[in-house]
Amino acid sequence: MSRFPRTLLAASISAAFLVPQTQAETIVDDSVQELPAIDQCLINQPEQENPNQLPVNVEADSLEAINGDKATYRGNVIVVQGKKRMQADNVTLHQQDNIVVAEGNVTFSDGEVKTISDKATNNLNTELVELENTQYQFLCEPGRGEAVYVAKTGKAVYEIEDGTITSCPEGDKSWRMRASSIDIDQNEEEATFYNPRFEVANVPVFYLPFLTVPIGDTRKTGFLYPTVSYGSKNGFVMEVPVYWNLAPNYDLETTLKYMQERGTQLNSEFRYLSDFGQSSIKSEYLHSDKKHPDKGARWGVQWLHSGIYDQNWKIEADYSQVSDISYFSDIDSKIGKQEDGQLIQEGRVTYRSANWDASLLTRDFQILTTAGNQPYRLMPQLDFNYYAPELLRYLDFNMVSHIARFDTDAKGQPSATRIHIEPGFSVPLGTTWGSWVTEARLLGTYYQQDLEGVDTTSGDKEINPYYGLEETVTRLLPEFRSNAGIVLERDSIVLSNYSQTLEPQVQYLYVPKVNQGNIGKYDTTVLQTDYYGLFRSRKFSGVDEIAAANQFSYGASTRFFDDGFKERLNISFGQIIYLDANERLDSTTDSPSNYSAWAVEMDFNYDDYLFYHGGIQYDVDTSEVQLGNSTLEYRFADGYIQGNYRYVTKEYIDNTVDFNINSITRDGISQAGLLAGYQLSQNWNASGQYFYDMTTDEALEWLAKLNYTSDCWYIGFTYSKRLKGWQGDYINTNTATPLYENNFSLNFGIIGFGTSIGAGSGLAGLEDAGNSLGYGRPFFLNN
Repeated sequence: MSRFPRTLLAASISAAFLVPQTQAETIVDDSVQELPAIDQCLINQPEQENPNQLPVNVEADSLEAINGDKATYRGNVIVVQGKKRMQADNVTLHQQDNIVVAEGNVTFSDGEVKTISDKATNNLNTELVELENTQYQFLCEPGRGEAVYVAKTGKAVYEIEDGTITSCPEGDKSWRMRASSIDIDQNEEEATFYNPRFEVANVPVFYLPFLTVPIGDTRKTGFLYPTVSYGSKNGFVMEVPVYWNLAPNYDLETTLKYMQERGTQLNSEFRYLSDFGQSSIKSEYLHSDKKHPDKGARWGVQWLHSGIYDQNWKIEADYSQVSDISYFSDIDSKIGKQEDGQLIQEGRVTYRSANWDASLLTRDFQILTTAGNQPYRLMPQLDFNYYAPELLRYLDFNMVSHIARFDTDAKGQPSATRIHIEPGFSVPLGTTWGSWVTEARLLGTYYQQDLEGVDTTSGDKEINPYYGLEETVTRLLPEFRSNAGIVLERDSIVLSNYSQTLEPQVQYLYVPKVNQGNIGKYDTTVLQTDYYGLFRSRKFSGVDEIAAANQFSYGASTRFFDDGFKERLNISFGQIIYLDANERLDSTTDSPSNYSAWAVEMDFNYDDYLFYHGGIQYDVDTSEVQLGNSTLEYRFADGYIQGNYRYVTKEYIDNTVDFNINSITRDGISQAGLLAGYQLSQNWNASGQYFYDMTTDEALEWLAKLNYTSDCWYIGFTYSKRLKGWQGDYINTNTATPLYENNFSLNFGIIGFGTSIGAGSGLAGLEDAGNSLGYGRPFFLNN
């Protein structure tokens, strides 16, 4: 939340620098004292218990005193009390009225704020302090201002007339806030501006009759800083946020967002803290979209909750929904991104103890695409897991189990109830140089499937995924797995001053083959088969399909460490040997061999400026690369440049998904990207990216950003061009025309007093730009 700093009360000015004369020690000789610099920030220095009771030292060129009337210090007067320091040409104490008057270049500092005034008057009887023609500057953070008149009317109450405030340095008139009067109450930590107006280069931009803002750490209801931008997508955009401090444990922020091309949107975020955890509820509402009036009111909502209750209970919720499937592609949203294909709607309650846990889960989805099957919702799933490490010496036991109900609104699809129990024993053996884990499990699953209205007899599994389903199914499968690996280390022969490790591992996995064609697929999908996937015990997520296995997996990793023990290079490679070639899932040929595709992963860091990450799967049967990705990045003092590439064959995609991909792609995925960022000068930085699809020979996305950041304001220019779709059938013809969305946006705002840079810069500029394809950092875990 944006806040004005407490010291805005310029006027803390408080001539606490002046105290009754009985405490003063006068120095009028040439002796020199060690005094704090008047421009020095002293906020981190310890404060005395009673700072106003500290002795006051006064240094001046001369002193004139009339007993019982007044005392006048003249010439280079310096008054010091603790952290407080005041300088003036003349300081006069009127003893009868008990009033102190400082005149001529009156400068005061308390280590947090510095003021310069023409005249300062302090009534020691009433604690009234008055300052005339004052300039003030914050010493511990950016910020300064001016005031014609400042009065301290109470211990923590200030009145300022014709005052200004800005975070710009001296001589910079880029922006400032001016008000006819300002009332400041430090006890309430609140500042009230009357007739405030925001000025840019001394030109008023907007005006409010009344404005209340917080000035301390206490949350206060009031306006936050507005933001303004312009883009070809929404036209002129202005957001005015309001913070509502409703209670100590919950608050609300509402934002009126005016979009010239669409209308006015009301956004809100409600935050709540309780014994059950923390929650946030975001909502967005646009009554009528000028660009798409046929879609009516457009809205989005998201509820997030996470918390632990009474140590054992964990409560989680993640629920999002929008009004229509094109919401994210049409409207900028904080609920989701334009590449999101679905929104999750789930809640989970878990009880955890030392040896067991239980959870209740419900899950549903909102699908935002027209392709693919409707996923099943869990209504609900009850899990129970039991753990008994060291049941016997070198013998562990655990059991996972659940009861789940799957429902769907899609016609012709079955619903089901599933009960799964999976006990397992493992023998873990390990040393500093290796490990060997042997595991045996028994998978028992029961299905009750509702097949009313489901076609289970026509066609076959190739064209009808529900062919052969049965109402009641019981499946019992054993699973055996043994994995062993060692770590060898030596000084590198190839690279001097480097140490090298070699980490081979081998695994045997056995699962008998059982006919599972009578079971539907409710929460099952193929898992990624990279190097680390070679040593999994399952090829599918969920338990609807347990792939048969009689196979050996083998592989190795080698790592190179420099003399500072920093990892500079690692290479991992491996393969599966199937004793039964028909168990292969990654093959795209009719007569596969007994060898899976080679999986290779590599990371490289050369002297912390050249980075690489790459991975491929090479099919030995077809002598082709099934999928691959590669990222190379060069970093230098003022920026970086990165090239990346991703590749997946259509045959591999078709072999690993359960829907027809012919309506999505004709040649698989082959995309190249180029990204760069550069700090042009102290104030200017630029970044950009370009992605190209080699299967369609069309650009996917351009994005360019140019930002200027000064001491107190910023401005950012962004241009983007994204492929939104095709006019015509681009899958089956070569005459389809790509449809692009062009957008230019201008974003600017102020810096200081709690605001943040919104235009973005460098890597963050690309990450926050709303682009669907973007920056990926190579060798991330080792930097």
